Amino acid sequence: QLQLVESGGGLVQPGGSLRLSCLTSGSSLEHYAVGWFRQAPGKEREGVSCIPYTGGAVNYADSVKGRFTISRDNAKNTVYLQMDSLKPEDTAVYYCAADPAGADVQAFCYMMEVWNFGSWGQGTQVTVSS
Repeated sequence: QLQLVESGGGLVQPGGSLRLSCLTSGSSLEHYAVGWFRQAPGKEREGVSCIPYTGGAVNYADSVKGRFTISRDNAKNTVYLQMDSLKPEDTAVYYCAADPAGADVQAFCYMMEVWNFGSWGQGTQVTVSS
């Protein structure tokens, strides 16, 4: 059973940076897609970024392209989301999610659909405010 634990959220001023971490345990992530999602108050959960765990092209929501970077550290079983140039509209609970994506993990990440991801972390709050 795959377990995901997010950390790194907090309060930051507009223009600032945070790095979120998603520590995984319990299962191999071979051929998994690992994604970051966020949910602001009163809004639906949305995809932020996705990475095929074994490597390959990553995907970003248009709203974060050029500002956020997803990466992984295989030795630490951890996926990161580096968030730069943060804006107030980035305020949300951020979730790490993973799924055995199947034959085409690249396509799975490109779609980045909430309902496609079976394993979720507890979320970490990111607040961007001056």
